[in-house]
Amino acid sequence: MTSASYTVLVPGVRVTAEVERKKSRFLAVLQRAESTQVAQNLVDELRREHHTARRHCSAWVIGPDRRVQRANDDGEPSGTAGAPMLEALTKADMPSGEHNLSDVAVVVVRWFGGTLLGAGGLVSAYSDSVLAALDEAAAHRMFRQRQRLMLFTLEVPFAEAGRWENELRAAGAQVPGTDYTAVPGAAQMRLAVEDSVEAVEALASRVAALTRGRQELTAVGHQWVDRE
Repeated sequence: MTSASYTVLVPGVRVTAEVERKKSRFLAVLQRAESTQVAQNLVDELRREHHTARRHCSAWVIGPDRRVQRANDDGEPSGTAGAPMLEALTKADMPSGEHNLSDVAVVVVRWFGGTLLGAGGLVSAYSDSVLAALDEAAAHRMFRQRQRLMLFTLEVPFAEAGRWENELRAAGAQVPGTDYTAVPGAAQMRLAVEDSVEAVEALASRVAALTRGRQELTAVGHQWVDRE
């Protein structure tokens, strides 16, 4: 079952962090990515930008259910780069207290310093690079909670539209807008609430009280929104 909320990065920003091990430099670049194409674009862009680097290893986690996951070692010994990077993303502690970061891609660019690090050294360096970028994101409050909202419409008598809107807002519902032309003889109010049984039942109960049971909510889908 798809989660009704998860953690994301602020859109449009890149978070960077760098670690050094035996003169090898590891630059981690963390970015929001809501599709595999966006994630791959980040890899391609950094490969062009840092074309002198030896490696451009990557990992990403995408979707509310975090089912889309990928790790790429880019020539490092199998399992020493992409896998520990992916584990750092999937097991990172988020401000919510959960391990639910998604829609995120990270690339670690490596410049070889002349000394072999060994498998253990590589795993540590790649993992620590990603963790450093995640710490940087947390320090600058770059995480947001992505919440799924249930959407409804409600037919409202013209004369009651303002009062009903105020009362529904006070009860915790969002009112994205009211259309006064969609329904003959009435206004059509658009409503949104958190996608939970409790929130939907509370809204339905409030509507029943306002309309004295004469009107019912019509479900019209859902949408995702970012919340601080």
